[in-house]
Amino acid sequence: MKYSTHIGILFCGILILTSFFPWIFIGSNQVTVSGVGSEIDIFGKPALMNFYLLPIIVLFFLIPKLWAKKLNPFVGAINFAWALRNFLLLSTCRYGECPQQQSALYFYFLSALVILVMTVLPYKTDN
Repeated sequence: MKYSTHIGILFCGILILTSFFPWIFIGSNQVTVSGVGSEIDIFGKPALMNFYLLPIIVLFFLIPKLWAKKLNPFVGAINFAWALRNFLLLSTCRYGECPQQQSALYFYFLSALVILVMTVLPYKTDN
């Protein structure tokens, strides 16, 4: 796809942006959890690993070499696996209470999926 690089970089920015919005809300404790932290320490900073992987993905998108295009799906798969882990971990019911998922959690997961798809699509130059 001709624009897979541009779309991939755009969704890397969207993933970073959605990490700062609230992902879940736990009603009993009145706690809001986002990708960069929460009021309670059991969740930590779930999107921190993505912040380390996304510059590598963007760099591999920008390098017009074959080795970069072959390594990018591997790093994109790790990024997607971490997003899937966060999605499943944060949306799971605990101690008889289910958190309210916010829309940013879904946008976060879908942007990681789009990044993975863009890393797998073939790289074509302008002819």
